[in-house]
Amino acid sequence: MEILNPSPTLEQKAQLLRQILARRPRLIVAYSGGVDSAFLAWMAHEVNGGHTLAVIADSPSLARTHLEDALAFAREREIPVAVVETLELENPAYIRNDAMRCFHCKDELFTVLERYREARGFDAIAYGVNADDQGDFRPGQQAALQHHVLAPLLEAGLNKAEIRELSRQAGLRVWDKPASACLSSRIEYGRPVTPQALTVIERGEDALRALGFHQFRVRHHGEIVRLEIAREELPRALTVEMTREFTAAFKALGFKFLTLDLEGFRSGSMNQLLTPEDLLRGQR
Repeated sequence: MEILNPSPTLEQKAQLLRQILARRPRLIVAYSGGVDSAFLAWMAHEVNGGHTLAVIADSPSLARTHLEDALAFAREREIPVAVVETLELENPAYIRNDAMRCFHCKDELFTVLERYREARGFDAIAYGVNADDQGDFRPGQQAALQHHVLAPLLEAGLNKAEIRELSRQAGLRVWDKPASACLSSRIEYGRPVTPQALTVIERGEDALRALGFHQFRVRHHGEIVRLEIAREELPRALTVEMTREFTAAFKALGFKFLTLDLEGFRSGSMNQLLTPEDLLRGQR
């Protein structure tokens, strides 16, 4: 009778990750400050010490609060960190904002990081894709494959919940940090990505944060702004007093109409607007 091997435990996956990272001691980690890349940068630093470098790509699509928090976390954990500039907003294909926008963003990112790696003698580049990301529309993974970027979390079989749990066990304050995609992901497909639109979105999300909300997105649909707020926070949002606050904040930013999405926050909701052909193209 065939005996099936049990699924690896969380500690076994963590140990496999350590082994994977030890094979590439001089490693650049594409770092955004989110839980996945923060955990990867921390673990690589734990395994390989000062030979690891976390590199943040700075551009108008990165919110200033996210940049500041990413730098603060690296300082707290004594992880060497550098900031490089990326110029995706100079690429007409990126500005066009079709279904492949994320590909063009990551292609620019990994091109810049590859030049940085070669100039400084690092062995490889890694990024924080995990096992759960395989089930979503993420054309940026195509760019990672084309640039031969390593995916240690995915190779170790770690999913998002497991990464959060390992981060919690390690005492990393980012373990329960809300997911935070780039600001461009808030703009509906087909509407050009502009610095002005990104600034409006960032200010809108700063306003929601100042009102005490934790998990949300400001979705830009031209004259209409659509607010996604986590379902557990919706009761607080669905009050006359709070809707007045929303209206004042977002009309001041230039929107003519304001909607509150009753489905609540969900990552990748803009992908619902894509056609089957778009989705297929993103998987090639």
